[in-house]
Amino acid sequence: MTSAVRLVDLREDPLDVAEVVAALDDDASGGLTLFVGRVRDHDHGKGVLGLDYTAHPSALDRLREVCERVATEHAVQGVAAVHRVGSLDIGDIAVVVATTSSHRGDAFAASRALIDTLKAEVPIWKHQRFGDGTEEWVGTP
Repeated sequence: MTSAVRLVDLREDPLDVAEVVAALDDDASGGLTLFVGRVRDHDHGKGVLGLDYTAHPSALDRLREVCERVATEHAVQGVAAVHRVGSLDIGDIAVVVATTSSHRGDAFAASRALIDTLKAEVPIWKHQRFGDGTEEWVGTP
């Protein structure tokens, strides 16, 4: 049995949604659910100027483990997750996750589990810079 995990990566370069969709292309999947996380211009009522993502050296392995777990726990044909690291501007894509399945319900459930587990377990930390000169680290231990 081959793994349903098709694409897992951390990248400093801009993310390409079309690459993720192409990685999950197969004739057995009737549904593809895609989540694209972008850098927004506000958080906690403050204006955000930009942010930086920093990944622990184990982050890629942890991301792969999360993808494998989702593939095992859900009825999917494909799983993909790509996360940016480095400096990002407002509107930049920070993360793309997607799953494919024979039926939409399975794809939706798997994609929700994938992004939620990624955010909870993969050691990637966000450093936000606010317009008022303050800054904040999010997701640090």
